[in-house]
Amino acid sequence: MKLYYDLHIHSCLSPCGDEDSTPNNIVNMALIKGLNVIALSDHNTGKNCPAAIAVGKKNGLVVLPGMELTTSEDIHVLCLFERYEDLQKLEAHIARTRLRVKNKPHIFGHQYIRDENDEVVGEEEDLLIVSSGVSVEEVAALVDGFGGIAIPAHIDKAANSLLAVLGALDPALGFRLVECAHEGVTSLPRIVNSDAHYLWDISEAEHCIEAETCSAHGVFAALRRMAGN
Repeated sequence: MKLYYDLHIHSCLSPCGDEDSTPNNIVNMALIKGLNVIALSDHNTGKNCPAAIAVGKKNGLVVLPGMELTTSEDIHVLCLFERYEDLQKLEAHIARTRLRVKNKPHIFGHQYIRDENDEVVGEEEDLLIVSSGVSVEEVAALVDGFGGIAIPAHIDKAANSLLAVLGALDPALGFRLVECAHEGVTSLPRIVNSDAHYLWDISEAEHCIEAETCSAHGVFAALRRMAGN
């Protein structure tokens, strides 16, 4: 079946994310846009994923747990998982290596953790848009080892992308799928996402993935097939 997706959406937990991007608002906007599946992918954390997944289940929207990891080279890599428990393993790993810089909310914005009722249950004090301490050479194998898929994010952008920083995509890095808005940039299979930091930036129902079931398992299996796994 065809499932319309947007697998790169930031919530109010990302310092550059809008405070209106709460779990409920994100899910409802995705439904308004006609999407079947989304992924929440905040910078270097997945702590708002449980709330978004719970809200999605209540409203018939598949929500994959994800993270936009910043490598040591300042390259953004989208890390997607079928299960939140696996994403937690990645987050625990980078919690030991991530740079510790206190957030300045008046500059970068608050980093709110919310529950499924959109109530604030915490706030990350350390800035999340810094290096995770994981190099681009190790990220694909690391994420795969935790049961996820590592996808170089927005590779056709001029900032924080693998091509902008390294100039080329070396097959030895182990990536098998990329996020790219334009065709012909690489021979690897691609997905197209919004990288939404505001609710109105969430994708319309334009890009679809063929999956056997409308479920986290079905979508993740489809992504693995696209990546040749």
